[in-house]
Amino acid sequence: MRTERDKMLAGELYDSLDPDLARDRDRARDLCQTLNATRESDREIRHQILLQLFAKGGDTVWMQPPFFCDYGSNIELGERVFFNFNCVLLDVCPIKIGNFTLFGPGVQILTPVHPLEAGLRRKQEYGKPIEIGSDVWVGGGALILPGVRIGSKTVIGAGSVVTRDVPERVFAAGNPCRVIREITENDQAEVR
Repeated sequence: MRTERDKMLAGELYDSLDPDLARDRDRARDLCQTLNATRESDREIRHQILLQLFAKGGDTVWMQPPFFCDYGSNIELGERVFFNFNCVLLDVCPIKIGNFTLFGPGVQILTPVHPLEAGLRRKQEYGKPIEIGSDVWVGGGALILPGVRIGSKTVIGAGSVVTRDVPERVFAAGNPCRVIREITENDQAEVR
């Protein structure tokens, strides 16, 4: 018989009040609370917490607390991912983030989806995975919604609401977020 966790990770309707899931959320939230109470000089303590929290990438992530997530175990980070202050990752489905990706303050990455029908919504929810490529910059206050894929080397403008996939090497912004233009070699020349 499939567990509620199996259903959740598969993006199917599941009961979020399942005791095993509640226990895993409590674990992650306790780790986040401990992380958020650390001081800047507590680098080794933060490192150990992040190793426990994330499924992958906790060894090289650069985290500026506070930080919040549902499970942590459904988050896979590439090398040297950076989260600025006050980021929220709701990981009822997998969240995969590529190498050297940077998140401004207050970014939210949200995989849960709640049914439109009220009776069903009282009992169950589901989710859609999110995948973010390498070398992506997500500006402060952006919302990345369920099921979205963001291509590598893309920049998402501050305050954007990303409701659909964004291709590689573009600047995208707005609500809803849309491609504004491609990132070209001229953009590279500006920063050299």
